[in-house]
Amino acid sequence: MACATGSRHEINYIAEATFGETPATPVFKSFRNTGSTLELSKTSLVSGELRADRQISDFRGGNKQIGGDVPFELSADSFDDFLEAVCGGTWQTDVLKAGTTARSFTLERKFADITQYLRYTGVVANTFSLSVQPDAMVTGSFGFVGKGMTVDQVIVTGATYGAATVTTPFDSFSGTISEGGVATAIVTGIDLSLDNGASASFVIGSAETPCITLDRSNLTGTLTAQFQSEAMLEKFINETESSLEFELDDGVNTLAFNIPRIKYTGGSVPVSDGGLVSISLPFQALLDATAASNIVITRGTI
Repeated sequence: MACATGSRHEINYIAEATFGETPATPVFKSFRNTGSTLELSKTSLVSGELRADRQISDFRGGNKQIGGDVPFELSADSFDDFLEAVCGGTWQTDVLKAGTTARSFTLERKFADITQYLRYTGVVANTFSLSVQPDAMVTGSFGFVGKGMTVDQVIVTGATYGAATVTTPFDSFSGTISEGGVATAIVTGIDLSLDNGASASFVIGSAETPCITLDRSNLTGTLTAQFQSEAMLEKFINETESSLEFELDDGVNTLAFNIPRIKYTGGSVPVSDGGLVSISLPFQALLDATAASNIVITRGTI
């Protein structure tokens, strides 16, 4: 009997017109990834009946919910649909801002060596993380919340599958960084985290949620840099507003992230040995009146 291996695992997806319903004869797109923790979970309902023999008389599975993360290496054109979904916005002339549009997907995990398909419906992009570190590929993750899951050994009737993009993953060697509107060459790391606070709302008569609601768009992050002066530390001390912008390029394509209004929420300068000292500055992104968003993502070419 064959066993499932990670090297034969793939993920495909399609946007849903109706929450929780896979479109007829779907045209799936490939979801480039480096792993997955997507899974179905259920609450536990344990009988409270008291018995003289002290035993538990019954157990039921309760409400069902999909949850988990899909990590990736960031590359141009590969994640535009999910960036749009997690921001709640719409690409307009290659520019994406935060908005209020709700989107859901059907995600399908294929285990090719055992011909098994796990299909997750009503899947909403809840979180997005991105990490830019020295001497590394730019990596990230999308976190999802969803409605239900089915298991199958055949594809959806009439389904077709598109090929994955072939764009090169972005790395930390190429691109530019500006802090407070000034280009800088001392940044040693950037981490972003966007959280929509998605939650399922359950009703009597069904173990699956009829809808998933989103909370506020909460964008936070951490900037680390070589400690060369007090300038950035004083921005934290004095609650001085700043901004952060960085552009990645793969030699052909560019992807720029502009966080136009931030406030630093900390300023740590740890020392553990005789090496280089860095400053770590966590931050909170805020609504920028000019951009009408807490983030602006721009795609382009060199």
